[in-house]
Amino acid sequence: MGNASTASHFAGIDVSKATLDAGLLGPGGATRAKRFANDARGHAALLAWADRHAPGAAVHFCMEATGPYSAAIATFLHGAGRVVSVANPARVRAHMRACGQANKTDPADARAIATFCRDRRPRPWVPPSPEVRQLQGLVRRRDDLRRMAAAEKARLDAPDLTPAARASIARALRFLSREADRVQAEAEAVVAATPGLAADCELLESVKGVGRQTATTVLAELPPVGQLPSAESAAAYCGLAPSEFTSGKSVRKRTRLSKAGNARLRAALYLPTLTAIRFNPVLKAFFERLVAAGKPRMQAVGACMRKLVMLCYGVLKNRAPFDPAWSSRKIG
Repeated sequence: MGNASTASHFAGIDVSKATLDAGLLGPGGATRAKRFANDARGHAALLAWADRHAPGAAVHFCMEATGPYSAAIATFLHGAGRVVSVANPARVRAHMRACGQANKTDPADARAIATFCRDRRPRPWVPPSPEVRQLQGLVRRRDDLRRMAAAEKARLDAPDLTPAARASIARALRFLSREADRVQAEAEAVVAATPGLAADCELLESVKGVGRQTATTVLAELPPVGQLPSAESAAAYCGLAPSEFTSGKSVRKRTRLSKAGNARLRAALYLPTLTAIRFNPVLKAFFERLVAAGKPRMQAVGACMRKLVMLCYGVLKNRAPFDPAWSSRKIG
């Protein structure tokens, strides 16, 4: 009930596999705390507890993104018509440091999340469609398999491997690679069977540097463009917004990417960006301009990752394939 702008109470929820530590922050700054089971009964009890201690008030619930453990309570609260936000843990930790909080306990974390919610008013969470949920699960599984395959491949370099151990690693590597390919094919089948996703995938693949695997990751991990007000907000969601550090007149550190965003999506954009720097005229010119201006190569690559996200947002928002002339005018 209510909305994020009218909320007077803020419920921070520290999520773990088995429990939910809740901290309810009222208008005067007083906090109530209680622990609940992270199951259906515990979700209902948490909501009833918040309603009992904030009768008739608009409560903004907030938790950190912890994958499947936070998804269940977030889905329950959204289904009950409540305002709920799922925040990036890096943003919450940064706010904790800014507020000088050093304690690291579950109740303290719950209060910190509630304080973050009150001060930052994170945007309300909207659950993905069933098709996107299915796609997200497949894409994340594919990435896990590829990471395991990379780890096995690295083990082949060990100088003391026996022939039997090397053969075992080779078998595991073949299995992991085949399974990753199979899961990617399943993800592509979900996209092909969903007209909206298929249309979005075609638009994304019109951006030079974005292939089918990257497109499926963007579709799985980036919120719908209707929930993102600008290309800059899409970049910020990925943790690709520039972050400048200055203090007084004399302390100035190099501007860096914030990295307070979706790490999976950020990682998925690195190799495509290297390709785009070579073949995408907009990013090639942008990269060369940065390097010519004296930017370190990796800093220029990071800036190009940001631009690539913005290009992806642009084709989805405008419902038009990539146009180098238009894109260079808009974000070049």
